[in-house]
Amino acid sequence: MDYNNKNIVLSELIGLRCKVVKSLDRNQIGVSGTVVDETKNTLVIETDLGAKRIAKRISTFKFYSEGKAFIVKGEEINFRPHERISKAVKFYRARKV
Repeated sequence: MDYNNKNIVLSELIGLRCKVVKSLDRNQIGVSGTVVDETKNTLVIETDLGAKRIAKRISTFKFYSEGKAFIVKGEEINFRPHERISKAVKFYRARKV
């Protein structure tokens, strides 16, 4: 998939490297690794210390793909993966390429 700053909110996140750059839970800031699972409200990130479940709504993520980095607020992706395409369109339209 060719990810860009606009379509990242509609795309598959499993398999992408990511880092938590902001969170209301201070213990989650800085967690980084590969996304291995996703639910409506959480991302599961496989780190060097094991899998960590991160709440989407209260976090901001940096996703990495093909040498590019994209900042995504958790509220933009706080949907079930199969519902994201239809429900995240308002966030897609608001993002700049």
